[in-house]
Amino acid sequence: MRAKPVIIVTDGDNTAYEALKAASESLNLYVLEESKGNPTPLSGQELVKAITRVPEEPVVVMVDDRGEAGTGAGEKALEVLMNAPELNVLGVIAVAANTHPVDGVPIDSSVTDHGRIISHAVDKEGHQVTSSRLYGDTVDVLEDDAGHVPIIGLGDPGKMHGNDSVEHGVPATKRALEEILQRSGYDAS
Repeated sequence: MRAKPVIIVTDGDNTAYEALKAASESLNLYVLEESKGNPTPLSGQELVKAITRVPEEPVVVMVDDRGEAGTGAGEKALEVLMNAPELNVLGVIAVAANTHPVDGVPIDSSVTDHGRIISHAVDKEGHQVTSSRLYGDTVDVLEDDAGHVPIIGLGDPGKMHGNDSVEHGVPATKRALEEILQRSGYDAS
């Protein structure tokens, strides 16, 4: 069986889900509703099973630690997803948070609140910061994956002072998904 292509997003709240759903519809992606939750409601193995049952692809999967600085439910699930042979992780959208203390993760690029690609990290509001490390509650376990899969930084999906709202067409969230697809070389044919 061919590995199922997935994009992982390190946020799980309802606003992020609605933003991902809106952006994914226009890109022919499938958002796994069962992964929505703050914190992540399913274990990593349960997520893998749910993903492999989805007939569509690529699948967008959400993981969330609910602001916990330590390794919470979302990061535990993320580790399983990153190492599951049944999955082909196309990339990770690393969502910034105001959680401290965290190690953060180096990113390949980030998307600002207005949908612009930049080389630095962003904060929760989608504003550029001086670091190339993105700080969030569900990203620390990605350190070993940096350089192996695209990691794209993003502010809070569906929010960012309304700039990424569903009403505005979620430009930042959509651009982050597009960047993962482009950098991964994913071809739907």
